[in-house]
Amino acid sequence: QVVFALNQTLLQQESLRAGSFQIPYTTEDLIKHYNCGDLSSIIFNHDTSQVPNFINATLPAHERITAQEIDSYFRQELIYKRNERMGRRVKNLLEEHPDKSFFFAFGAGHFMGNNTVIDVLRREGYEVEHTPAGQGI
Repeated sequence: QVVFALNQTLLQQESLRAGSFQIPYTTEDLIKHYNCGDLSSIIFNHDTSQVPNFINATLPAHERITAQEIDSYFRQELIYKRNERMGRRVKNLLEEHPDKSFFFAFGAGHFMGNNTVIDVLRREGYEVEHTPAGQGI
């Protein structure tokens, strides 16, 4: 699986360099949707851009199964579990110090797709609101 993942990553990078593959969004798209609090809408129909997309229709059936297994593993281990840990840390700090104010800043990747840090906190009963760019806190 590791060799397969490395080969697929290298093939994607080579395709990017050759111009035969393009990322479906620009940095400007990311900024615009981040500022609007809407990262999932157009860009991330795949749960996140932080996980390489190894699954494609041109793969033979046995390699497609391997790609799906790797995709599932990355998603669970690198994204969902990470966001769960971060959400629990925020919750614990808020509960341990109820008389203090906190400001938490996360990278955009923690707000994309499913099972985000915000989802974790909402499941714990917290109300989380998006603050648009330029709006005072």
